[in-house]
Amino acid sequence: MDKVTLIIIILASTLRMATPLIFAGLGGVFSEKSGVVNIGLDGMMTIGAFFAVFGSYATGSPLMGILFAAIAGGLLALIHAFLSITLKADQIISGTAINLFSTAFASFLIFKIFKKGGQTDIVTGLPYAIPAAVKGIPVIGPFLAGLNWFVVLAIVLVFVANFVLFKTPIGLRIRAVGEHPSAADTLGINVYKVRYSCVILSGILAGIGGAALSIGMTPVYKEGMVAGRGFIALAAMIFGNWKPKGTMWACLLFAFGNALEINAQSLSLNIPTEIYSMIPYILTMLALAGFVGKTTAPAADGVPYEKGQR
Repeated sequence: MDKVTLIIIILASTLRMATPLIFAGLGGVFSEKSGVVNIGLDGMMTIGAFFAVFGSYATGSPLMGILFAAIAGGLLALIHAFLSITLKADQIISGTAINLFSTAFASFLIFKIFKKGGQTDIVTGLPYAIPAAVKGIPVIGPFLAGLNWFVVLAIVLVFVANFVLFKTPIGLRIRAVGEHPSAADTLGINVYKVRYSCVILSGILAGIGGAALSIGMTPVYKEGMVAGRGFIALAAMIFGNWKPKGTMWACLLFAFGNALEINAQSLSLNIPTEIYSMIPYILTMLALAGFVGKTTAPAADGVPYEKGQR
């Protein structure tokens, strides 16, 4: 394999691997910008990955699979919102419970629906094809051919999210609720409504991120396939300073480690494969260790709000 082809493969793989992280990371941005910590993103990705496959299996349509994934992730996030916002439960414990529940629930549904353990049947994935004329363009054609529609949607959503959060009145309300909810309440902003909406949106995005991982790459759900990507997405969000664009760049950095792992043999380096497998997680730890103190979370992030308090 020549160097140019290898570079193209690694870059395309980086974008594909980053896509599920970007969806989940954007979900984390919206949730935490409104003041609710959502470490349940990993579980929401898991349930989204399963229901994307189930939706495609039940209807024969991968688009319906994406809808199933979004709804499943949103419903799980609604539970987290109810526990965290209405009942004022500890947000970390609530998110941890969701992660544990999601993994077990998906495994249970595999057995009940597909009558076997470990993984589902292979289903119809989301088709992706580019015109032959474009595919024939040197460098650009093979690069575009290595992507999928989830990649395009994720990149578009990054800029949409950035615009909404920093250029619209809705974004101003979200940021106000996350920074100073009592002041926002005084100005007539419904703090609970904003937080519920953002947490549910985070679940929807994480669910779609799970769908990008299953029917967007390999149209099957396997136990453990999310492999902690929700936590990596949270690390990317922190690394990106709770901003959509920063989160995207951090996701690309972590995904680059995954791409190196996948294409390790083509690099012709005499390094144990276990080292390559460690790269994404090492990058995550280094990012958290080196940048956590240099980033600034929303002031009320993780703090339950009691209406009327000052």
